[in-house]
Amino acid sequence: MTPPYDDTYRAGMPQLNYAGLSENWLLKECGDRHWGALAQATGSDFVADEGTRAYAAFTSIRLRAHGMHEVRENDAFRIRTELARIGAARHISEHRVEREHGAIASLSMMSTFVRRTEARNNRSVARASFAKMKGDIAPMNAAITDIQDAARQLRLCEAGPRLVEMGLRAEDCAPVEFLPCPYNDFNGAHFLYFASFQGFVDRAEWQTWRLADTPALVSRELHYHGNIDVGESLRLTFRRAFVDETRVAHWCEIERTSDGRKIADVLTHKARRRA
Repeated sequence: MTPPYDDTYRAGMPQLNYAGLSENWLLKECGDRHWGALAQATGSDFVADEGTRAYAAFTSIRLRAHGMHEVRENDAFRIRTELARIGAARHISEHRVEREHGAIASLSMMSTFVRRTEARNNRSVARASFAKMKGDIAPMNAAITDIQDAARQLRLCEAGPRLVEMGLRAEDCAPVEFLPCPYNDFNGAHFLYFASFQGFVDRAEWQTWRLADTPALVSRELHYHGNIDVGESLRLTFRRAFVDETRVAHWCEIERTSDGRKIADVLTHKARRRA
Protein backbone atom coordinates (compact mmCIF):
# COMPACT_ATOMS: atom_id res chain seq x y z
CA MET A 1 0.00 0.00 0.00
CA THR A 2 1.26 3.47 -0.83
CA PRO A 3 1.73 6.03 1.96
CA PRO A 4 -1.45 8.09 2.42
CA TYR A 5 -1.49 11.59 1.04
CA ASP A 6 -3.84 14.46 1.86
CA ASP A 7 -5.15 17.52 0.05
CA THR A 8 -7.35 20.28 1.42
CA TYR A 9 -10.31 21.72 -0.46
CA ARG A 10 -12.78 24.54 -0.02
CA ALA A 11 -16.33 23.90 -1.14
CA GLY A 12 -17.33 26.14 -4.03
CA MET A 13 -19.76 25.80 -6.89
CA PRO A 14 -17.79 23.00 -8.66
CA GLN A 15 -17.80 20.93 -5.45
CA LEU A 16 -21.45 21.55 -4.52
CA ASN A 17 -24.89 20.79 -5.87
CA TYR A 18 -28.46 21.29 -4.70
CA ALA A 19 -28.07 18.52 -2.10
CA GLY A 20 -24.66 19.45 -0.60
CA LEU A 21 -21.28 18.02 -1.60
CA SER A 22 -21.59 16.85 -5.20
CA GLU A 23 -21.25 13.09 -5.52
CA ASN A 24 -20.38 13.48 -9.20
CA TRP A 25 -17.55 15.90 -8.41
CA LEU A 26 -16.30 13.60 -5.64
CA LEU A 27 -16.20 10.59 -7.94
CA LYS A 28 -14.26 12.53 -10.57
CA GLU A 29 -11.82 13.99 -8.04
CA CYS A 30 -11.14 10.68 -6.30
CA GLY A 31 -10.88 8.96 -9.67
CA ASP A 32 -8.17 11.42 -10.63
CA ARG A 33 -6.43 10.85 -7.30
CA HIS A 34 -6.60 7.08 -7.90
CA TRP A 35 -5.01 7.43 -11.35
CA GLY A 36 -2.34 9.83 -10.06
CA ALA A 37 -1.39 7.52 -7.20
CA LEU A 38 -1.38 4.57 -9.59
CA ALA A 39 1.03 6.25 -12.01
CA GLN A 40 3.34 7.27 -9.17
CA ALA A 41 3.25 3.93 -7.37
CA THR A 42 3.79 1.70 -10.39
CA GLY A 43 6.26 3.84 -12.29
CA SER A 44 4.42 2.58 -15.34
CA ASP A 45 3.87 4.34 -18.66
CA PHE A 46 0.76 2.14 -19.01
CA VAL A 47 1.92 0.32 -22.13
CA ALA A 48 0.74 -3.29 -21.80
CA ASP A 49 2.78 -6.40 -22.51
CA GLU A 50 0.91 -6.59 -25.82
CA GLY A 51 2.56 -3.30 -26.82
CA THR A 52 -0.64 -1.25 -26.86
CA ARG A 53 -1.76 1.69 -24.72
CA ALA A 54 -3.62 0.55 -21.60
CA TYR A 55 -6.04 2.38 -19.34
CA ALA A 56 -6.96 1.95 -15.68
CA ALA A 57 -10.69 1.20 -15.85
CA PHE A 58 -12.82 1.08 -12.72
CA THR A 59 -14.57 -2.21 -12.09
CA SER A 60 -16.33 -1.40 -8.79
CA ILE A 61 -16.89 1.64 -6.59
CA ARG A 62 -18.40 1.74 -3.11
CA LEU A 63 -19.32 5.06 -1.49
CA ARG A 64 -20.49 5.54 2.08
CA ALA A 65 -21.80 9.02 2.94
CA HIS A 66 -21.69 10.36 6.49
CA GLY A 67 -22.86 13.94 5.96
CA MET A 68 -22.36 15.03 2.36
CA HIS A 69 -25.70 16.86 2.51
CA GLU A 70 -24.37 19.07 5.34
CA VAL A 71 -21.48 20.58 3.35
CA ARG A 72 -22.03 24.25 2.54
CA GLU A 73 -20.27 26.91 0.50
CA ASN A 74 -16.77 27.78 1.80
CA ASP A 75 -16.61 24.74 4.10
CA ALA A 76 -13.08 23.34 4.30
CA PHE A 77 -12.51 19.59 3.97
CA ARG A 78 -9.70 17.22 3.12
CA ILE A 79 -9.35 13.98 1.18
CA ARG A 80 -6.86 11.33 2.30
CA THR A 81 -5.97 8.70 -0.32
CA GLU A 82 -4.23 5.32 -0.09
CA LEU A 83 -3.60 2.87 -2.93
CA ALA A 84 -2.87 -0.89 -2.83
CA ARG A 85 -2.08 -3.43 -5.55
CA ILE A 86 -4.38 -6.45 -5.29
CA GLY A 87 -3.53 -8.38 -8.45
CA ALA A 88 -1.30 -8.54 -11.50
CA ALA A 89 -3.03 -5.48 -12.98
CA ARG A 90 -5.62 -4.63 -10.33
CA HIS A 91 -5.53 -1.91 -7.67
CA ILE A 92 -7.82 -0.49 -5.02
CA SER A 93 -7.79 3.00 -3.56
CA GLU A 94 -9.38 4.16 -0.31
CA HIS A 95 -10.42 7.79 0.10
CA ARG A 96 -11.50 9.35 3.38
CA VAL A 97 -13.28 12.69 3.10
CA GLU A 98 -13.24 14.64 6.36
CA ARG A 99 -13.78 18.09 7.77
CA GLU A 100 -13.12 19.59 11.17
CA HIS A 101 -16.35 18.20 12.64
CA GLY A 102 -15.83 14.61 11.42
CA ALA A 103 -16.17 12.31 8.44
CA ILE A 104 -18.07 13.28 5.30
CA ALA A 105 -17.65 10.15 3.18
CA SER A 106 -15.51 7.09 2.53
CA LEU A 107 -14.90 5.76 -0.93
CA SER A 108 -13.37 2.52 -2.25
CA MET A 109 -12.40 2.36 -5.94
CA MET A 110 -11.21 -0.83 -7.66
CA SER A 111 -9.59 -0.77 -11.10
CA THR A 112 -7.96 -3.06 -13.64
CA PHE A 113 -5.97 -2.30 -16.75
CA VAL A 114 -7.70 -2.69 -20.10
CA ARG A 115 -6.80 -2.14 -23.74
CA ARG A 116 -8.66 -1.91 -27.03
CA THR A 117 -8.06 -4.69 -29.54
CA GLU A 118 -9.62 -2.49 -32.25
CA ALA A 119 -8.92 1.24 -32.47
CA ARG A 120 -11.75 3.46 -31.15
CA ASN A 121 -14.02 0.45 -30.60
CA ASN A 122 -15.13 0.29 -26.96
CA ARG A 123 -16.73 -3.11 -27.52
CA SER A 124 -13.26 -4.50 -28.23
CA VAL A 125 -11.95 -3.79 -24.73
CA ALA A 126 -9.95 -6.64 -23.16
CA ARG A 127 -7.90 -7.07 -20.02
CA ALA A 128 -4.30 -5.91 -20.35
CA SER A 129 -1.34 -7.75 -18.85
CA PHE A 130 1.60 -6.15 -17.04
CA ALA A 131 4.12 -8.85 -16.20
CA LYS A 132 6.77 -6.31 -15.20
CA MET A 133 4.59 -3.88 -13.24
CA LYS A 134 6.23 -2.63 -10.07
CA GLY A 135 4.80 -3.01 -6.58
CA ASP A 136 4.02 -5.82 -4.16
CA ILE A 137 0.59 -7.46 -4.23
CA ALA A 138 -1.31 -6.85 -1.00
CA PRO A 139 -3.09 -9.78 0.66
CA MET A 140 -6.78 -10.09 -0.09
CA ASN A 141 -9.06 -8.76 2.66
CA ALA A 142 -12.74 -9.12 3.51
CA ALA A 143 -13.74 -5.74 2.09
CA ILE A 144 -12.23 -6.51 -1.32
CA THR A 145 -13.82 -9.96 -1.41
CA ASP A 146 -17.20 -8.46 -0.49
CA ILE A 147 -17.06 -5.90 -3.30
CA GLN A 148 -16.08 -8.57 -5.83
CA ASP A 149 -18.85 -10.90 -4.66
CA ALA A 150 -21.42 -8.10 -4.86
CA ALA A 151 -20.38 -7.31 -8.44
CA ARG A 152 -20.61 -10.96 -9.50
CA GLN A 153 -23.98 -11.55 -7.83
CA LEU A 154 -25.56 -8.47 -9.40
CA ARG A 155 -24.10 -9.16 -12.83
CA LEU A 156 -25.47 -12.71 -12.78
CA CYS A 157 -28.74 -11.66 -11.08
CA GLU A 158 -27.91 -13.84 -8.07
CA ALA A 159 -28.18 -11.07 -5.46
CA GLY A 160 -31.79 -11.81 -4.50
CA PRO A 161 -31.21 -12.50 -0.77
CA ARG A 162 -29.14 -9.36 -0.34
CA LEU A 163 -31.73 -7.22 -2.11
CA VAL A 164 -34.50 -8.67 0.05
CA GLU A 165 -32.41 -7.89 3.13
CA MET A 166 -32.17 -4.29 1.92
CA GLY A 167 -35.97 -4.20 1.67
CA LEU A 168 -36.00 -3.92 -2.13
CA ARG A 169 -38.93 -5.38 -3.99
CA ALA A 170 -39.72 -5.95 -7.64
CA GLU A 171 -40.85 -2.78 -9.40
CA ASP A 172 -42.75 -2.25 -12.63
CA CYS A 173 -40.93 0.93 -13.61
CA ALA A 174 -40.77 2.04 -17.22
CA PRO A 175 -37.19 1.92 -18.54
CA VAL A 176 -35.49 5.27 -19.04
CA GLU A 177 -33.32 5.77 -22.13
CA PHE A 178 -30.40 8.16 -22.56
CA LEU A 179 -28.24 9.07 -25.52
CA PRO A 180 -24.90 10.00 -23.89
CA CYS A 181 -23.29 13.17 -25.18
CA PRO A 182 -19.63 13.05 -26.32
CA TYR A 183 -18.93 16.50 -24.87
CA ASN A 184 -20.18 15.69 -21.37
CA ASP A 185 -20.36 11.93 -20.83
CA PHE A 186 -17.20 10.55 -22.48
CA ASN A 187 -13.64 11.08 -21.27
CA GLY A 188 -10.45 11.99 -23.11
CA ALA A 189 -9.70 8.31 -23.78
CA HIS A 190 -13.07 8.12 -25.64
CA PHE A 191 -14.67 5.81 -23.05
CA LEU A 192 -18.04 6.49 -21.44
CA TYR A 193 -16.75 8.14 -18.25
CA PHE A 194 -17.21 6.13 -15.07
CA ALA A 195 -18.77 9.09 -13.21
CA SER A 196 -21.43 9.53 -15.90
CA PHE A 197 -23.12 6.29 -14.77
CA GLN A 198 -23.97 7.87 -11.41
CA GLY A 199 -25.41 10.90 -13.19
CA PHE A 200 -27.60 8.74 -15.41
CA VAL A 201 -29.04 6.87 -12.40
CA ASP A 202 -29.86 10.09 -10.54
CA ARG A 203 -31.54 11.50 -13.64
CA ALA A 204 -33.55 8.30 -14.09
CA GLU A 205 -34.53 8.36 -10.40
CA TRP A 206 -35.72 11.97 -10.73
CA GLN A 207 -37.63 11.20 -13.91
CA THR A 208 -39.31 8.17 -12.29
CA TRP A 209 -40.23 9.48 -8.82
CA ARG A 210 -39.69 13.29 -8.79
CA LEU A 211 -38.63 13.31 -5.13
CA ALA A 212 -38.83 17.01 -4.37
CA ASP A 213 -37.24 16.66 -0.92
CA THR A 214 -33.85 15.71 -2.49
CA PRO A 215 -33.02 12.74 -0.24
CA ALA A 216 -29.52 12.62 1.26
CA LEU A 217 -27.16 9.96 -0.06
CA VAL A 218 -26.39 7.14 2.38
CA SER A 219 -24.51 4.75 0.08
CA ARG A 220 -23.89 3.92 -3.54
CA GLU A 221 -22.31 0.94 -5.28
CA LEU A 222 -21.37 0.99 -8.95
CA HIS A 223 -20.19 -2.16 -10.70
CA TYR A 224 -19.00 -1.83 -14.30
CA HIS A 225 -19.22 -4.64 -16.86
CA GLY A 226 -18.75 -2.91 -20.21
CA ASN A 227 -18.81 0.33 -22.21
CA ILE A 228 -20.33 1.91 -25.30
CA ASP A 229 -19.20 3.91 -28.32
CA VAL A 230 -20.23 7.47 -29.10
CA GLY A 231 -23.67 7.41 -30.72
CA GLU A 232 -24.96 4.38 -28.80
CA SER A 233 -27.82 4.78 -26.34
CA LEU A 234 -28.46 3.33 -22.89
CA ARG A 235 -31.49 1.83 -21.19
CA LEU A 236 -31.80 2.13 -17.39
CA THR A 237 -34.25 -0.12 -15.56
CA PHE A 238 -35.03 -0.10 -11.84
CA ARG A 239 -35.37 -3.83 -11.23
CA ARG A 240 -36.06 -3.49 -7.51
CA ALA A 241 -36.81 -0.46 -5.40
CA PHE A 242 -38.24 0.81 -2.14
CA VAL A 243 -39.61 4.32 -1.73
CA ASP A 244 -41.45 5.59 1.33
CA GLU A 245 -41.45 8.65 3.58
CA THR A 246 -38.13 7.68 5.23
CA ARG A 247 -35.85 6.32 2.51
CA VAL A 248 -35.24 5.64 -1.17
CA ALA A 249 -33.36 2.54 -2.31
CA HIS A 250 -33.06 0.85 -5.67
CA TRP A 251 -31.10 -1.51 -7.90
CA CYS A 252 -30.66 -0.15 -11.40
CA GLU A 253 -29.42 -2.14 -14.40
CA ILE A 254 -27.77 -0.18 -17.22
CA GLU A 255 -27.87 -1.85 -20.63
CA ARG A 256 -26.87 -1.01 -24.18
CA THR A 257 -30.07 -0.59 -26.15
CA SER A 258 -28.50 -1.97 -29.33
CA ASP A 259 -27.90 -5.52 -28.04
CA GLY A 260 -29.37 -5.53 -24.52
CA ARG A 261 -26.00 -6.26 -22.91
CA LYS A 262 -25.77 -5.13 -19.30
CA ILE A 263 -22.82 -2.78 -18.80
CA ALA A 264 -23.39 -1.75 -15.16
CA ASP A 265 -25.27 -2.42 -11.93
CA VAL A 266 -25.89 0.42 -9.49
CA LEU A 267 -27.20 0.07 -5.92
CA THR A 268 -28.37 3.29 -4.28
CA HIS A 269 -29.61 4.13 -0.78
CA LYS A 270 -30.80 7.60 0.24
CA ALA A 271 -32.50 8.95 3.36
CA ARG A 272 -35.42 11.32 3.04
CA ARG A 273 -35.23 14.45 5.15
CA ARG A 274 -38.21 15.47 7.20
CA ALA A 275 -39.51 19.01 6.85
